[in-house]
Amino acid sequence: MGRVFLVELEGSSFYKCRFCHSHLALAGANVLSWSFNCRRGRAYLFSKVVNITVGPQEEKLMITGMHTVEDVFCCCCGQILGWKYVFAHDKNQKYKEGKFVLERWRIEEEVSEEVNFDARPGPIDVDTP
Repeated sequence: MGRVFLVELEGSSFYKCRFCHSHLALAGANVLSWSFNCRRGRAYLFSKVVNITVGPQEEKLMITGMHTVEDVFCCCCGQILGWKYVFAHDKNQKYKEGKFVLERWRIEEEVSEEVNFDARPGPIDVDTP
């Protein structure tokens, strides 16, 4: 096995693996839906994720019909995180193809506060006698 190179996401908010804290996805534009469900609770639908590997394709019957999916694993710690939709048999579900579902209990959100040290006081910030 070769060396694993991890992608570090730049942004004020992103999701990371709950187990090893590897960056997985940006919290803004990459989240397509917060209302997915899985066996263990809530899940999020993402357009793009990083630092993952995928397992073999499997046919699974889900609430929305038959899908071809691949399990998604953290490339750093190997923990299963969710799945990737490869093919949707129902034409109404085609929008899911190529998208990723990460189970909420397996990820956590990192919110970094950016402080602007170049900020100068404005007229509202100045005390007047």
